[in-house]
Amino acid sequence: MASNNIHPVKNLLLKREDKELITGRKGRVFWFYGLSGSGKSTLAIQLEKNLHEAKVHSIVLDGDNLRSTINRDLGFNYNDRKENIRRVSEIAKTLAENGLVVIASLITPKEKFREMARSIIGNETFKDIFVQASYEKCKERDVKGLYEKVNSGEIKDFTGDKSEFEQPNAPWLLINTENESQKISGEKILEKILKEIEI
Repeated sequence: MASNNIHPVKNLLLKREDKELITGRKGRVFWFYGLSGSGKSTLAIQLEKNLHEAKVHSIVLDGDNLRSTINRDLGFNYNDRKENIRRVSEIAKTLAENGLVVIASLITPKEKFREMARSIIGNETFKDIFVQASYEKCKERDVKGLYEKVNSGEIKDFTGDKSEFEQPNAPWLLINTENESQKISGEKILEKILKEIEI
């Protein structure tokens, strides 16, 4: 389809501020990332429950859920991983612009991917949360059985093994799941997020 046949109506829609007055919160995207097994999904799920108890409406965009639906056509090579992040970023941006609190949980192994997500979503809206745990600790947990498949050769291009995970420079929030409990991590995340979404 030629670009001159596309006519966005974004400028005619209600403004973000109008939507936020209804939700009573600032639309934000909290982007959890880290190795498989680091605890991203666990913390994201806990955060959704904690926010619900605090009367905050939120939505979780989980990497595995999305790869089984709208991103099921994508593989795990560099370009497909990049496209996976781009699509999720566009969805997250739209939701945040409608006054929602978005909790995204994706490995996001490259700094370029994180910067792309930030550029799409917007610096003020995008808040990255690095869930840190060593490859050895994640392998020990192996909550999805993926590390066992790496050992057997069933998975070839695994993040942290053959495919590098790049450490972030200065995340908005760093959570080390090797050195603190899920309860403490969850409380730390909730406290900072509630302050961030206050109007």
